[in-house]
Amino acid sequence: MRGYTKGVKENDMPETLHLATVLENHTRDLTGHVAAVTGTTSGTGYVCARELARLGAHVILLNRASSRSEASLARLRSEVPGAAFDAVVCDLQDFASVRAAAADVLARYDRLDILCNNAGVMALPDQATKDGYDVQMQTNALSHFLLTRDLWPLLRESDDARIVNHTSQARLGPPLEARYFGPNGGDLGGDGTPEEAAAFSGERWARYHQTKLANCAFTYGLKERADAAGLTGVKVLIAHPGLSLTNLQHTTAATGGMVANHPFMENAQTAEDGALGILRACADPAARSGEFFGPAGWAGFPESLPPEPLLTDPANLRVNWEGCEAAVGAFSFE
Repeated sequence: MRGYTKGVKENDMPETLHLATVLENHTRDLTGHVAAVTGTTSGTGYVCARELARLGAHVILLNRASSRSEASLARLRSEVPGAAFDAVVCDLQDFASVRAAAADVLARYDRLDILCNNAGVMALPDQATKDGYDVQMQTNALSHFLLTRDLWPLLRESDDARIVNHTSQARLGPPLEARYFGPNGGDLGGDGTPEEAAAFSGERWARYHQTKLANCAFTYGLKERADAAGLTGVKVLIAHPGLSLTNLQHTTAATGGMVANHPFMENAQTAEDGALGILRACADPAARSGEFFGPAGWAGFPESLPPEPLLTDPANLRVNWEGCEAAVGAFSFE
């Protein structure tokens, strides 16, 4: 990854095309702001954390404890000298770890201006977490609901708080089903066939779809409730990265969820361009609550997009909210 130098190509990787434009036209000075980002060891989360720091934000990095998280922290500090980074252990596959991470942040900060729920896993095997939930649903949706709920008191202290959730093109498909939100990990359709993996289909991808639609339903369900409570100081936004080259595909391929080096990935953009939807949502001074940023197709400039009807469908919002609260407890707006 090479900053945001337009036109640079390394090892036949695609060029980063849009980062400089977004930074110039769709960000603001974040000096004095506190931002928290999940999943910053690589990919879109790394880029988002780096650019928020370059804009002046104090950035809290929420990751599992690992050599990768230590290496990425060192790299961030070298790329943004003098920036304030704070690493907090947060394992999204462990509710106790998420609660402990939120408690740590609550104890050390008096407000939070940006929470970017970026981290995610894709098309993993039909396995349960230690809490009994599907590994994809807990990582991508349930734990981000929990984290947002527990950090809500700090977000309320900001004059212009933003909660930014990350979805994907996989949001499109059937409606949400309650069974995916329950403690049914390991009993949600199995792993499918190699032929299904090669075609990005089968139960692995059905579970992934449920999580990415859940991210959208959480966004619009949270906005609906915040609006009803008159909480105008907290914006809730959603973004998608398009098709981007990150470690997500490598992890999926390594566990049998897709073919390694699939020709389809030749259409992908860089992780830097893929991060621009969440970056705009975090930093665009004109961003509005409920706004949806991302490329109009698989790649391109992060536009402000109209959400598809299923993203705001009342039934999907209800299934998501009830499923998340059943898993981690009620979300209080007080």
